[in-house]
Amino acid sequence: VQLVESGGGSVQPGGSLWVSCVASGTTFSFTTMGWYRRTPGKERELVATIDRDGRTGYADFVKGRFTISREDAKNPIHMLMKNLETEDTASYYCNGFTSNSVYWGKGTQITVYWGQGTQGTVSS
Repeated sequence: VQLVESGGGSVQPGGSLWVSCVASGTTFSFTTMGWYRRTPGKERELVATIDRDGRTGYADFVKGRFTISREDAKNPIHMLMKNLETEDTASYYCNGFTSNSVYWGKGTQITVYWGQGTQGTVSS
């Protein structure tokens, strides 16, 4: 069984991104799937979950900004991230639980930053 993430990328603060996760090599459905994230030097933390009945759960720091969804009881799952903040910069990992196993994707990077800017010149 493999979980493969897609999406992510770089965006300025206030922007939006999608991430998706597809499971391959299995015909069973996960009881719960979700997203976790990790930044260097910090523990992995839960971001959002969705169970096979579509019930969702969110970490307080993403409530109102992130939305997790699931196409059917199997997969894939998606997460829309709005109003991104620099603190959301992390590697995001897809996760799937069955009755006796847990599976992880390899992660996708989300980077939220203002950019280097550009020098402007005003002349009269």
